[in-house]
Amino acid sequence: MVAVVRGERSQATPRSKTAPSRAAPGRGRAAARGAVHPPANHQTSPRGLGPKLAVGIAVVVIAAGAVGTVYLSRRNDVRAPAAPVPLAAQSTMMGRALAPLGFTVQQVHVQGAPDMAKADILRAANMTKGQPIVGIKLDEVRKRIETAGWVKEAKVVRLLPDTLVIAVVPRIPMAVWQHLGVAKVVDAEGKIIGDADPGRFPELPLIVGDGADQEASAIMPLLHGRQKLMGMVDALIRVDNRRWDLRLKDGAIIQLPAVGEDSALLQLDQLDQKQRLLDLGFERIDLRDPEMVAVRPKASATPAAPTVPQQATN
Repeated sequence: MVAVVRGERSQATPRSKTAPSRAAPGRGRAAARGAVHPPANHQTSPRGLGPKLAVGIAVVVIAAGAVGTVYLSRRNDVRAPAAPVPLAAQSTMMGRALAPLGFTVQQVHVQGAPDMAKADILRAANMTKGQPIVGIKLDEVRKRIETAGWVKEAKVVRLLPDTLVIAVVPRIPMAVWQHLGVAKVVDAEGKIIGDADPGRFPELPLIVGDGADQEASAIMPLLHGRQKLMGMVDALIRVDNRRWDLRLKDGAIIQLPAVGEDSALLQLDQLDQKQRLLDLGFERIDLRDPEMVAVRPKASATPAAPTVPQQATN
């Protein structure tokens, strides 16, 4: 006699040589139905795709597409298509195919840029949340970003399944350039940072005149090395695109030569150390002649104030 336990034949009871007795038909069918149906609360599939599984599926899909393309191209009995699909179109189609699996833009990170520049960089990137990430042409995104005034160089990296990283080398503001009544922020190369608001940089020196944006990088290091003088300067005025006048906050003018600016400023340092020239006040100091420094005192100064120091000796 064969015993039935949950749809399986018992291994402990051997077959009997005598004719087996018949079980009730209804009871046998009920036992069989109970043996094949799973419990009511059994779950047959997981929910969603984890990030690693999604990346794995993407790799398999891309690899399968590449292998299939190579296989079809090598078959002798298959005719080549009249119009092959461009790589750009293939990338777009692949991006749309993977988008339902979670391969869409959800996060964009900007690295290396000041906080005030990040909004302008993201606007130039022109990325939309939820667009397919695989089909994005990174080189085109990079070129758009480099049109932003803040950006000197840029690199765009795609991190699957849903993140883009924008790494930039920013332009560092050097001065506020005033030309034809318009103020603009420029960097050390004289490039205009178009997205920068000059009103947000009151600490930057003011440079004025035609050519001041291109020539300021040569004079600025000389002034930054003289903190006392730099603290008194109100603006650097480019004269005939040849030389500089330093206009101080009290209205005084220091005239620098077209060449040898460092030597002229060194003469001014020596005068200030010996006679406290910067503290006494003056209307104008002319440093254009390398053999003599001419000082014009203020109108209210005493007669002893005028100084004509350091005549050259032969």
